[in-house]
Amino acid sequence: MKILITGGCGFLGSNLAEEALLKSENELFIIDNFYREGSRENLKWLKSKGKFKFYNLDITAKSRVEKIIRNINPDVVFHLAGQVAMTTSINDPQLDFEVNVLGTFNILDSVRKYSPESIVVYSSTNKVYGDLKWLEYRESEKRYIVPAYLNGLPENIPLDFSSPYGCSKGAADQYVLDFSKTYGLKTVVFRHSSIYGERQFSTYDQGWIGWFCQKAAEAKRGALKDPFTISGDGKQVRDVLYAEDAVKLYFLAVGSIDIIKGNVFNIGGSMENSLSLLELFDLLEKELDCKLNYTKIPWRKSDQKFFVADITKYKSITGWYPRISKIDGIRNMLAWIKHR
Repeated sequence: MKILITGGCGFLGSNLAEEALLKSENELFIIDNFYREGSRENLKWLKSKGKFKFYNLDITAKSRVEKIIRNINPDVVFHLAGQVAMTTSINDPQLDFEVNVLGTFNILDSVRKYSPESIVVYSSTNKVYGDLKWLEYRESEKRYIVPAYLNGLPENIPLDFSSPYGCSKGAADQYVLDFSKTYGLKTVVFRHSSIYGERQFSTYDQGWIGWFCQKAAEAKRGALKDPFTISGDGKQVRDVLYAEDAVKLYFLAVGSIDIIKGNVFNIGGSMENSLSLLELFDLLEKELDCKLNYTKIPWRKSDQKFFVADITKYKSITGWYPRISKIDGIRNMLAWIKHR
């Protein structure tokens, strides 16, 4: 296959690229503009894995995007490039709009015009559902619980685009779905919860599992001089999906495209692999035999007290489900941080 990955030097993109390089018959093409921390290091790492064509490109440059897709005529486009930090979207909503909405439109329209048989798999987000304040919550010692959705939240809960990030990703999400309805493109949308794993260079505002694993590693070696901060009370819950499982998800989508095209799926680690911040800290303290000191700051705007993906829809169609437990995944993450 000819596989094009936008944002291919990012965390998930580099993991997908490595998988694509495992089969010599694949032709791999990567678009990235090095916006995210660690992307240059990931590119260097990928070059050690095999040969591919790299384009240093911002997807807002429509004429260049069109030229690349016209020339490649890819079998598959994994569209991962985007502005992914909530805080950045609030501080610079125009950048957020241009990258997430305009950039996604450029990809879709180029495929429509020059490569209409391409499969397009889009990485969306649970933030299209807003802050979910309408849910009824029960508060336990360590987490929030939503009694009405004990298996997680399905795709038919109301969309509620709030925050610039939610608006931009939500608009792109709907464009991807509509280009299937209107133009017959083979598109699919994954609304992700939290993904983590190797090659994730986390920051304070993006990649929370990796960020707090990094803080714990610093605490273990005595390098964490001051307490780190958490937003809110620490009881907010997400389900966590390990990168290896996410990679299998995306490649399975390619083989299943005839039965999933035009669909949207909530994707995460499921309730079994859900964690609150406080539960993660307990786990990290036990694994590393250290004490984590933190201070609480106000809740982030539009934060969700709870999001766990109900993966029933995708599992029932394709058979996919997460194989890597949260314990094993976090142990792998800690090992990668230690030796990177």
